[in-house]
Amino acid sequence: MRLKPSRFLTATQTNQRYLLSLEPDRLLHNFRAGAGLPPKGEVYGGWESRGIAGHSLGHYLSAVSLTWAQTGQPEFKRRAAYIVEELAACQGANGDGYAGGTTVDRDGKTLDGKVVYEEVRAGKIDTAGFGLNGGWVPIYTYHKVLAGTLDAHALCDDPKALAVAIGLADYLGRMFEALDAQQVQTVLRAEHGGIVESFAELHARTGQQRWLDLARRVQHEDIVGPLAEGRDDLAGKHANTQIPKLIGEARLYETGGDARAAKAAMFFWETVVHDHSYVIGGNSEFEHFGKPRQLSTRLGQQTCECCNSYNMLKLTRHLHAWSGESRYFDFYERAHLNHILSQQDPDTGMFTYFSPLASGYARGHSSPTDSFWCCVGSGMENYSKLGDSIFWRDGERIRVNLYYPSTLDWSEKGAKLEIDTDFPYSDQITLTLSKAKTPTPVSLRVPGWCAAPSVKLNGRAHAVTVKNGYIDLTLRAGDKVALTLPMTVRTESMPDAPDLVAFVNGPLVLAADLGPPDQPWDSFDPVVVGTAALTPADAPQRFSLADHSRPQDLTLRPYFEQHHNRTAVYFRNLTPAQWTQAEPRLVAEAKARADIRDRTVDILRFGEQQPETDHALKASPGTQDSGNLTVRSRVLNKGSITFQMAAAPGPLILEVTYDGSPRNKDFRILVEGQEVAHETLPGERTSPLNVKTYPLPQALTEGKSKVTISFEMAANQWAAVFEARVFKAAR
Repeated sequence: MRLKPSRFLTATQTNQRYLLSLEPDRLLHNFRAGAGLPPKGEVYGGWESRGIAGHSLGHYLSAVSLTWAQTGQPEFKRRAAYIVEELAACQGANGDGYAGGTTVDRDGKTLDGKVVYEEVRAGKIDTAGFGLNGGWVPIYTYHKVLAGTLDAHALCDDPKALAVAIGLADYLGRMFEALDAQQVQTVLRAEHGGIVESFAELHARTGQQRWLDLARRVQHEDIVGPLAEGRDDLAGKHANTQIPKLIGEARLYETGGDARAAKAAMFFWETVVHDHSYVIGGNSEFEHFGKPRQLSTRLGQQTCECCNSYNMLKLTRHLHAWSGESRYFDFYERAHLNHILSQQDPDTGMFTYFSPLASGYARGHSSPTDSFWCCVGSGMENYSKLGDSIFWRDGERIRVNLYYPSTLDWSEKGAKLEIDTDFPYSDQITLTLSKAKTPTPVSLRVPGWCAAPSVKLNGRAHAVTVKNGYIDLTLRAGDKVALTLPMTVRTESMPDAPDLVAFVNGPLVLAADLGPPDQPWDSFDPVVVGTAALTPADAPQRFSLADHSRPQDLTLRPYFEQHHNRTAVYFRNLTPAQWTQAEPRLVAEAKARADIRDRTVDILRFGEQQPETDHALKASPGTQDSGNLTVRSRVLNKGSITFQMAAAPGPLILEVTYDGSPRNKDFRILVEGQEVAHETLPGERTSPLNVKTYPLPQALTEGKSKVTISFEMAANQWAAVFEARVFKAAR
């Protein structure tokens, strides 16, 4: 299969340039150092320079293998082979199959993460949500490398990759085999990725019972048990920690026939898709699931972690393969077009971590060498396989599930099928069977959003019968099918707030453009008054709300393409009477924000290098900037941050913007060494941000051009602070 020229091919090519710009030796730095071999490149920045290093290598190995499979460009296969050889060398130096990139800090020294596995093997186990014996998700990271070698074996036909994968799995398997069942479950409390899937996959490739036994041994019962019983206990759980576990359950069913595993995987998919997902197909807020169908108060800049959709699409492929039901690809198409395709900055090839759905936010993107978040790794894979689910084999039948410009060359059957279209900007799709030895059965998926598809075969109208979500045809060489999938605009409401709506046209979620990210959105969240109707504009997938929108006429276009502006996805739909009542309050709140801006003396945006430097910020160990958000922040743990802010004559007020989620924290705010507030951030979150004000004693600021402000945490706890502002009190 090959993509034809289109926005999909362009995005894939942009990703290829980024993959080629990365140096495998730099990603291998910790692997070689940990094995006692001299590194051949300096370690990258971001997460690669922290304890979680190594996951990027696994994703990168998968990405170059996928790119080789989708393009046939030899450099990507060469890079995959080189990484496999280097991992084999590390295994040889270690002598026991181990090759890892994680590190752990002990007594002021940075040690190779292997020490964690050896401690666990000996029965010393200390787990938290992301930590294992002081290591940051070491099994999660190990799984990424193992998964990369399995991809290199399958996609690049590299037998050495399988040998390396077996060595990696053997080392980890011996650790688990040394523990009793309860100890294994204790270890599994820490995020561990899709290790069940990899063990099950090794069973499928080798036929060895040991790998199937290990896959069953490392099923996380606290998660799988309730799901297999049909219970949704996901609220409060870290979303992307759970999804790979259910991919593992799916693979366990496929390789071992475990019916309970299949039941858990299917129930999980239904639950996440229908009860925990937003309109773009993504899920989670602040990386966590909430209560089912309670999404309206969970709209912030940290909605829809991209890794989640990466993994949900993997799970979707498994379930579709079992039943062939078209509804699985209704979700796949939704998440793929609206979430996955929104992740990459087309100008730079960089990736988002979250997709903010609160009004007024723009997207934040990674840097080429100093981010390497989890979503950078999964992003490299996402854009290496944009075409991998267009065509499916169903016995002798070709099943078309996505309508992206592409060519399928099924050499085994002597068949070549081509798709030409500007979908999703057009509802017209042309499919040509340009070559075939014999009549070829083809099934065309009819999306759930399309009520009246039509077909012409070689220019003549063809009767349409939709069965199980597909139109079945038998084509001969030279046949040309013109498929029309009419799109209609509709609204989709929040399940717990019927008056909070999003606009969708065909497969595409539409969003309002609220202006460039370097200009603040100071007004209220956009409102639709009266009938929520859109007026088509002068280009495909462009619409206007005209006089139905407030505070201004808003133009809507696909969410995925709005990479460099602030957006609004959900709109409060009010009746004219409700708007008359709400308008004074909303206008007053917007005016108050503008008034404070006019009275501002100084402002510090945390997490941004130059503003922190300009304000002489000093942070104790344990605090860190959070670069994966649209609005950057500084995460406060145990310790303190100190900075300077400009002062002015007269009474002043300190305004601090916190993340809206944390509560029951305990820290002090000091000005010039004197406590002005003891903050606890009590209560439930009611908005994405929590803005609090603290009047400053005039005696501490009078006659000074600058004052020193400190945040001092009382204990080791987490709280994110986005902004500090000093403004003049109203006269």
